[in-house]
Amino acid sequence: MDFKHYFQHYPENIQQQVSQLINSNQLATYFKNKYPTPHQLRSQKQLFEYTNEFKQRYLKNAPKLSNVAYKKQKDLVKNALGTHTFKSQQHGGKLKAKHEIAIADQLKYAPEPLLRLLVVHELAHFKEKDHNKAFYQLCCHMEPEYHQLELDLRLFLVLQHQAMSFYE
Repeated sequence: MDFKHYFQHYPENIQQQVSQLINSNQLATYFKNKYPTPHQLRSQKQLFEYTNEFKQRYLKNAPKLSNVAYKKQKDLVKNALGTHTFKSQQHGGKLKAKHEIAIADQLKYAPEPLLRLLVVHELAHFKEKDHNKAFYQLCCHMEPEYHQLELDLRLFLVLQHQAMSFYE
């Protein structure tokens, strides 16, 4: 399978480095050396607490987080590994808002920095709905290594497609 679609917006030199890692069967070794263990946030409660800590640290004035859960999602290129949804409901005479984040099951056994990347990405949508300059600046404020982690997440997806789930 050709994995170039994961890296199509990256500079040519990065694409060549990725191709070389994949074609030489060195990607798993590279990845395992960089990220030797997966995160330990297995339950929905642990995931919610982890996400809420980031929200409290960086987005204190943002709306309350209602739920964070692992759910079956599609992949990064075709759909999303995480989603942020906003629901308004009439409750008695008041309008109640719910902000929920769904994280793909694929990341249940990912390294913690990659989970952190996705949590930061979805939390940034609390303030910026679109993927614009302000959105990415906020992501980088919450996670200075945001862009490197995004590339590493794509590498993780390649490994998953190659059935190299060495964390499970």
